[in-house]
Amino acid sequence: MAKYLVIVESPAKVKTIKKFLGANYEVAASNGHVRDMPKSQLGIDVENDYEPHYITIRGKGDILANLRKLVKKADKVYLATDPDREGEAISWHLMKALKLEDKKVYRITFNEITKNAVKESLKNAREIDMNLVDAQQARRVLDRMVGYKISPLLWAKVKRGLSAGRVQSVALRIICDREEEINNFIPEEYWTLDASFAIPGEKKPFVAKYYGSDGKKVTISDKEEAEQIISELKEAAFTVSEVKKGERTKKAPLPFTTSTLQQEASKVLNFSTQKTMRLAQQLYEGVDIKGEGTVGIITYLRTDSTRVSEEAELMASDYIKENFGETFLSENQGGKKNGQKIQDAHEAIRPTNLKYTPVVLKESLSRDQLRLYQLIWKRFVASRMASAKYETTSVKIDGGRHRFTFAASKVLFEGFMSVYTQEDEQEETNTLVKGIDENTALSLENLDSKQHFTQPAPHYTEASLVRTLEEMGIGRPSTYAPTITTILARHYVAKEGRNLYVTELGEVVNNMMKEAFPSIVDVNFTVNMEALLDAVAVGDFQWKTVVSNFYPDLNEAVMNAEKELEKVEIADELSEEFCELCGRQMVIKYGPYGKFLACPGFPECRNIKTYFEKTGVACPKCGKDIVIKKTKKGRKYFGCIDNPECDFMVWQKPVDVKCEKCGSIMLSKGNKLVCADENCGFITNVPK
Repeated sequence: MAKYLVIVESPAKVKTIKKFLGANYEVAASNGHVRDMPKSQLGIDVENDYEPHYITIRGKGDILANLRKLVKKADKVYLATDPDREGEAISWHLMKALKLEDKKVYRITFNEITKNAVKESLKNAREIDMNLVDAQQARRVLDRMVGYKISPLLWAKVKRGLSAGRVQSVALRIICDREEEINNFIPEEYWTLDASFAIPGEKKPFVAKYYGSDGKKVTISDKEEAEQIISELKEAAFTVSEVKKGERTKKAPLPFTTSTLQQEASKVLNFSTQKTMRLAQQLYEGVDIKGEGTVGIITYLRTDSTRVSEEAELMASDYIKENFGETFLSENQGGKKNGQKIQDAHEAIRPTNLKYTPVVLKESLSRDQLRLYQLIWKRFVASRMASAKYETTSVKIDGGRHRFTFAASKVLFEGFMSVYTQEDEQEETNTLVKGIDENTALSLENLDSKQHFTQPAPHYTEASLVRTLEEMGIGRPSTYAPTITTILARHYVAKEGRNLYVTELGEVVNNMMKEAFPSIVDVNFTVNMEALLDAVAVGDFQWKTVVSNFYPDLNEAVMNAEKELEKVEIADELSEEFCELCGRQMVIKYGPYGKFLACPGFPECRNIKTYFEKTGVACPKCGKDIVIKKTKKGRKYFGCIDNPECDFMVWQKPVDVKCEKCGSIMLSKGNKLVCADENCGFITNVPK
């Protein structure tokens, strides 16, 4: 009997796929990559057409030896690594490492690990797509060049094992730019004015918002303006000038892509991108369902397509008709295609079978697996459902020359919202009010004015950073989670709650990258590089042309930076502190978490201490020094050196200038000084 060998990446898939294929098939795993460039050197022959030098990854020798034995017994070999560029490259490396050139070798891919999908893939076996392999080789070589050429420079300048990366350095810059924008933001005062009106014959009053005067929208900028409007309104008679009724629809969301799944899982479940991908991988590779064995319950998790197969469309259509009725079915089935990106070859992330409802799988999944699966299941079902419909009412109320507005809506038809509502789209809706028609006279019951200040753009979260990277075209579905994980692991960025903050170390690295390697951290440069890699993947561009155009400029920038570094002797900065063990004057050093004090007598004296950089400003509470401190996660703030006895702290840098209005200390924000007391709001220019 014929013997066929199927090689997959993950050992978790072996049992599942073996069950689908039967006795003639042997299934084995490569455990991911088997070859890579050596860690000890660049591994790219720049003199010989940038040819990469590949070696067997340490620890993979036994796996390859076992695979070679299985290959000898097999009549055909099917390479069934993941259905993306990286998976294609792993198949090619396996072919080289196992010397399969003389064997009958076929590449198969499946978007879901189900019996139908795996058997169908065998019918559509093909050769390895060298365009996809070359696109992955180009990405790997470019990343290796940036990492191995620039990281030693960072090490030399900051003195500890730091790293640079083609995508991670751009992501760090995006976060740093946002931090700078927040720090330089000057809040502006504005006021809101709400009015409570009573309707004749109705018990409950309703609240309308101030719109403006003389038919124009007005922003109330200060207390005096608010008081002037209030004094005019107290004398006015109020009438409904317009009532407009209408209908609006809210479209169903598209099914998940990698990016939108990471964003929604972060917002709804508070999962990190890394955790989301780990759990999704488990759901894709298969979970043990009671009575059915191991089954893959979602489709492939790395995709930027919202397209779904005809089979999935029919499955969803049948489920919705049966459980909700014909009226809940979407009129125009089918998701949008991005078109421009190569990963559109995949489907959106969806359940492999809608009969596996979250309730059915409750006993088969861990708590976190179930929560993520429930999100994917509900989103897919909702994406095939009809739009929600609302009845809307907008009311204009005039009093003298001033106008208030009131808007309300009522759900007429829930549509997809009976299954799924997005976290950031849960809207506040006023209840429709009765007894209001045009020319209805209203009586004013109360006026409520409130002071507000404009807020800066929010700090990035993992979700919003992924959205920004995707919108800008930086990275691809498989790179978002590793990029964020790397900048957190290097302590360039700290995560507090959901927010990402730049650490002192991150600022230093970002400033050096902007100064010495501006093109590497340039967003447009990185976006163009991704477009070139996509062109390689479809065969429109040669991968070595991309590399040969990139390397000379990088090498020149590194050589220039090396010359500049040689001119500057980076000596340890002396501090004002003396070592209490040996009496030497302590020096300031950099570690993975930022600056610290160390005794220069190392290794005889190993004394180290926390370093606090003084701002030259006295604490307004106790008169001692305000110093630069860091939270446990590495975010910078300014606090009293006498903490915990004194609890003074601020996020912006204090300056030795007193507020002219209230006497508090002032904080530096770009070219402005802002009073530390938020209730004061005094702002002035930085003195020359």
